[in-house]
Amino acid sequence: MSLSEISKRSLLQGGAAALASLAVPQAARSAGMPLTVVLESEVVIVDPHVTTAAITRTFAYQVFDTLFAMDTKGMIHPQMVESFETAPDGLSWQFKLRDGLLWHDGAPVKASDCTASLKRWARSDTLGKMLLANATAIEPIDDRSFRIALKEPFPLMLDVLGKPNAPVPAMMPERILPQGDQRITEIVGSGPFKFRADAWRAGDRMVLERFDGYKPRSEKPDFLSGGKVVNVDQIVIRAMSDDATSASALIAGEIDYMQYLPFDWLGKLEGTKGLSVMALTGVDMFQGNFRLNHATGPLADPAVRAVLWKLVDQAEVLQAIGIPDRYAAKSCSSFFMCDAPLSTSEGAGVAKLAVNEAREALKKTGYNGEPVIFLTVAGSISQTAGSVLADHMRKAGFTVDEQVMDWGTVLARRAKKDGWSIFPVYANGIDMVSPLTHFYIGNNCADYAGWSCSPAMRDKLVAFAKAPDAAARKRLAAEIQVEAYKDTPSVMWGQFCRPAGYRSRVKNLIQSSFPMFWQLTVEA
Repeated sequence: MSLSEISKRSLLQGGAAALASLAVPQAARSAGMPLTVVLESEVVIVDPHVTTAAITRTFAYQVFDTLFAMDTKGMIHPQMVESFETAPDGLSWQFKLRDGLLWHDGAPVKASDCTASLKRWARSDTLGKMLLANATAIEPIDDRSFRIALKEPFPLMLDVLGKPNAPVPAMMPERILPQGDQRITEIVGSGPFKFRADAWRAGDRMVLERFDGYKPRSEKPDFLSGGKVVNVDQIVIRAMSDDATSASALIAGEIDYMQYLPFDWLGKLEGTKGLSVMALTGVDMFQGNFRLNHATGPLADPAVRAVLWKLVDQAEVLQAIGIPDRYAAKSCSSFFMCDAPLSTSEGAGVAKLAVNEAREALKKTGYNGEPVIFLTVAGSISQTAGSVLADHMRKAGFTVDEQVMDWGTVLARRAKKDGWSIFPVYANGIDMVSPLTHFYIGNNCADYAGWSCSPAMRDKLVAFAKAPDAAARKRLAAEIQVEAYKDTPSVMWGQFCRPAGYRSRVKNLIQSSFPMFWQLTVEA
């Protein structure tokens, strides 16, 4: 196996990460109590190749497995892969799967399944498309081995195969993969839990059951990498009507874990005996953004978009939402998160709340009063963020049409190039720390909701992908951010933590913004 060690946070810096592991005795698996959880929303889309939705990613990492996986330091490790090697010229990679891997239907995992999965996933993923464009062959060698042949060296190979970002490069049996763009209709993975189709009740619950045929790695679990030893028989994922109902259920002991605690309940929850609150920092925080529509409407004009930088104060937005100071970054001007490897303030001088200046700047544009259609999600923290910006926009001279709906409707509306101008949203920091994975920069000039396209940024993204070292990537990330402040693919409204809560009877829960339900135990 070829090993190439570079920076310990290399994926976060965009380069090919190191693979290192420390063998430890494998913990014995034993039957345990079921775990009842409430996640950020109901799981609706169960095909991890077709969406960037974080809730589908959470589902995917329980049910499916990946060839490689990231640890807490951003290093990439083999997961389903046992070993790999690269040709001296960098134009060919060969991978060998671990022995004994099984699908949930009992069939053995084959290399042909993995190559078919890779090809399907890569069609809908930004990094995957880069791999496909450079590949001349992705093909099985035998039942346990496959190879990827390339036109030119591809330094991002391990970063791509082990990326934690959605769409997840999940492996699936070739037989369940549909033709074209259709979604899978049968859920068969090789991960630590298997999906119980007979127990799925839309709007109520989903049940995942421990897969006794799963073969954990021998290394310690570390974020998404290492041995995923399961100690609970079932995960029951409940769908509840609102945050208050979920928080009350957590206090009453009716559920064991709640992914996102409501901020206005934090005081009560932190003071409740038998409850623990998980607070996280750095890349485990979230980044809030206002995504702008570059295709149609008033914000298709870059001069009009630029005015918005003068209408957002992050501290004001986070305070309006009710996020306590201990869970918020004071202000973060970096598209690539603060307290992260590629943090930078380059280009950020334009981002300062100044309503009067914004009003004068707007008068100099071609804006003539067309409605800015502002989509917001009812009852969400993003709705509050949107209301703060909408108020400033009106004061600066914009006509704002706020439309309140559920998240599913926002997803449907944003998929069309007309009928909307802006919507507030927030994403896991781990998705935003690199120009290649940042939703609104990595998808530059792609068919992605918002349709932002900066030729200057496109060229710099290509250079970033080919950068030879961390210093070059750091420099290019700063240059990319300068272009982002010029083109305004989105406007950031804050960096913050969304604490999770869990009952004290849940032991050894992995502390992460990603819900991970291996390793833990539940006491009676």
